[in-house]
Amino acid sequence: MKTKWHKIKNSYFFHSFIHDKVAIISFIVLIILLCCGFFAPLIAPHNPYDTTTIDVMDAETPPVWMDGGTSKFLLGTDDQGRDILSTMLYGMRVSLLIGLGAVILQAFLGVIIGLIAGYFGGKLDALLMRLADVQLSFSTLMVAIFISAIFQAFFGINKYEEMAVPFLIVVIGLAEWPQYARTVRASVLAEKKKEYVEAAKVIGFGSGRIMWRHILPNTLSPILVISTIQVANAIMSEAALSFLGLGMPVTKPSLGSLINAGFEYIFSGSWWITIFPGILLVILILVINLLGDWLRDVLNPKLYKG
Repeated sequence: MKTKWHKIKNSYFFHSFIHDKVAIISFIVLIILLCCGFFAPLIAPHNPYDTTTIDVMDAETPPVWMDGGTSKFLLGTDDQGRDILSTMLYGMRVSLLIGLGAVILQAFLGVIIGLIAGYFGGKLDALLMRLADVQLSFSTLMVAIFISAIFQAFFGINKYEEMAVPFLIVVIGLAEWPQYARTVRASVLAEKKKEYVEAAKVIGFGSGRIMWRHILPNTLSPILVISTIQVANAIMSEAALSFLGLGMPVTKPSLGSLINAGFEYIFSGSWWITIFPGILLVILILVINLLGDWLRDVLNPKLYKG
């Protein structure tokens, strides 16, 4: 254990991290936000899903530092009387779940397709890459509108509200997998020409074993970098879809649906309903992108200094 820690401590990765203030601050902020989101039921002052604790008479209560504010609602309440701070924490958890779930689905599809296309090449490669090109020609919004219309036509709006989280994970995952496929394919094309792959073929290893146990581990660096960026993109996609009314319903708050719910009140004086969730969304996306940029620079072989 001591030897492992010594190796980590003396590694270029760890050395780069502790000497980059932006990376350290971004990492700390991200950990705090993740803890606040996933432990929302323990941290939040109120439960926005418990209708028995919500009073419509508390609607549009301003933050505690403004006239009419109360310490019971530190950041005020929304138009339904729900505590803004609590809905933000619960909403961030939903946004994070959708973002992480969508990226897992993207990576699963993209890595498999990218490995197959890059390793076997030929007509199969051309077919899969043209499929990726077709997919990229459709935006996440277009895919969401199309699938949402079909889903609601078959199962109804009530069922859609119940299945909103897995629905958004599938929609965003299906819309963004070509990013992984192209990245993995490019790495596989470079790796499969190397001697260790030829040696594995000579030994008699099958294509599946060579792809998954030999080539894939050497493509993890770009996958890790793109995953960081894609988490931020997935959260932004969810927020955009929810803002347009195609994502999470108002009864199940996400950061996007919270911004949408308060948008019509922003010019009537109740600006906090939209502004505070918007600020939290910006901070969350910013720290993820900053960490993604740092990770990209560290894992870029051209920048490696031993």
